[in-house]
Amino acid sequence: MTETETPVPIVDFRLFLNGDKAEKETVARQIDEAFRDVGFVYLKNHGVAQDMVEQCFEWSKTFFALPLPTKLLAPHPPGGSHHRGYSSPGLENVTQHTYDEAELSTLRKTTPDFKESFESGNTTDASQPNIWPPDTALPGFRTFMEAFFPHCATLIHHLLSALSVALGVPDLAPTHAQSLFQLRLLHYPPIAVEQLREGRKRINAHSDFGTLTLLWQDGVGGLEIQDPREEGRWREVRPLEGGVLVNVGDLLERWSNGRWRSTVHRVGLPPAKGVREEREGGKGNGGEGEKVVGDRYSIPFFATADPETVIEALPGCWVEGREETKRFEKVTAEGYVRMRMAALYE
Repeated sequence: MTETETPVPIVDFRLFLNGDKAEKETVARQIDEAFRDVGFVYLKNHGVAQDMVEQCFEWSKTFFALPLPTKLLAPHPPGGSHHRGYSSPGLENVTQHTYDEAELSTLRKTTPDFKESFESGNTTDASQPNIWPPDTALPGFRTFMEAFFPHCATLIHHLLSALSVALGVPDLAPTHAQSLFQLRLLHYPPIAVEQLREGRKRINAHSDFGTLTLLWQDGVGGLEIQDPREEGRWREVRPLEGGVLVNVGDLLERWSNGRWRSTVHRVGLPPAKGVREEREGGKGNGGEGEKVVGDRYSIPFFATADPETVIEALPGCWVEGREETKRFEKVTAEGYVRMRMAALYE
């Protein structure tokens, strides 16, 4: 993808990491504008080594290629209070602000996400200990994931500092000091094109519920974001080689009093190059075969504030002295995230 082929602004983060005060302010302003406009930004020169990203994709492919019984040696616990371990296809169903139990039950049965995932978090997070497969099942997997996590966390802290510069407020990074973040590996198995054309999504339309999300995706494509200026229009977001996609979560939208957009997105039918034709009985069998979208892998990294952090409109995002200009009631980070996570799983 070239830089003119994306609805998402591309920002060179190197100048924030290594630049002077004026350069940092310029980058911070660019990110602020992107978050206000579309809720997403592509960062290049972001500080996470590309070879580590590529290794993470290789580990992901290796893990998901394991037999199901082996993956289930690290099972995601029932419910959404402990968000770690392996989830098989159909276990998780992403919804958009649906909390009614009866409605959730219906959605889980009729529109399951077509994906499988593995979650891990900070090794110091006692509230949600990691659930790993035995080392004998996949030697080196746990070691690499634990080493990759802090690189992603460091980028989150730098981004929070950039947003603080944009608003002219005290550094927000300390509000995420515990780094209670989530590293997720995602695999979307092959699926018939016809299913996607009939409305099924590899992951249903949703917004993220934390503060910031980093996303690395492979070259298959299929990610779409909802156009904030034209209801019902979806725009393709192609992968950017060497770049990381960053988006605003619902909690950050609340915190910024709506200044930054938590944009709805989904994964559906990719460009034609991601589609192949399969014939019953194998190749060379003649006749027209079924069109199939191949495997897709992505690596999202979800961030949220420390549990006790009170989320209410930041200075500069509302009119001082006019309480009615605050659009959202204040919440704690923990209370809001637990409510959203509980809606994901049965």
